[in-house]
Amino acid sequence: MVSPQGYAWWYIDATSDDGQYGLTIIAFIGSVFSPYYKLMGRKRPDNHCAINIALCGPRANAWAMTERGAKHVTRDRDHFAVGPSAMHWDGDCLTIEINEISAPIPYPVRGRVKLYPDLVTNTGFALDPAARHRWQPIAPRARIEVEMDRPGTSWTGNGYIDSNFGDEPLETGFRDWHWSRAHLSRDVAVLYEGIRRDGRPFDLALLCDRQGRWRDVEAPPVQRLTRSGWLVDRRTRVDVGHAARVRKTWIDAPFYARSGLQTRLFGEDAFAVHESLSLNRFASTVVQAMLPYRMPRALF
Repeated sequence: MVSPQGYAWWYIDATSDDGQYGLTIIAFIGSVFSPYYKLMGRKRPDNHCAINIALCGPRANAWAMTERGAKHVTRDRDHFAVGPSAMHWDGDCLTIEINEISAPIPYPVRGRVKLYPDLVTNTGFALDPAARHRWQPIAPRARIEVEMDRPGTSWTGNGYIDSNFGDEPLETGFRDWHWSRAHLSRDVAVLYEGIRRDGRPFDLALLCDRQGRWRDVEAPPVQRLTRSGWLVDRRTRVDVGHAARVRKTWIDAPFYARSGLQTRLFGEDAFAVHESLSLNRFASTVVQAMLPYRMPRALF
């Protein structure tokens, strides 16, 4: 149950074995970035749901995020459908059926994604002292099969799943954050840090082994990365004596950037999926006016 003012999302990312493709899928209840949810006072999270798909790769770029109301949503323990797109968990495989229309330029985004977790964890972490914002990794390491009809592409790769839950708007709790995950030879590394709205920092540096056990570790030093095209500040952590670099920016938005990094973490060269989010930018009047062009709401 998502409370009024609150949100829940389930996040999946994947990269192809050849390094050419990146994919993210996010299923939202009480869509945190929805201008419609904010305009309506955030009273009914269930009336503001979406499944967001972002695919990047050679001749196969796609983006879709159409918000739909409660009458177009069905949900139970193992199934979540928003309009014509749906996610289903059968105990071994998460299947995602994608049937969306991109915006602002309309074109079909259709296909099927299957994700097979190597393991499932149940450890959660509070991102603030009152635990009003919570993060829970679900499957830190997984295999993925992507079969897209529109745009036409097919590949396999490595994936990751986590979830976030909150009892208040994201911008009420935070000014910004930076998150990354990297598959190492034995562990999965996750770095999660930012500034809360009251000015206090938060940070998590974690390793998860192949038995699903999370442990706190000392974070490597901070490195500032090049700004995104929209001049969003990006920073990460990297081992002493090494430098991380942005290999590819997959999503470049006025308040958000998702990138692939070449880095060095905990003694290993690694590829990391990285995001930087500016909630101050997101809350601005100018950005709020831009959002409906990329995040339309279905009327029927």
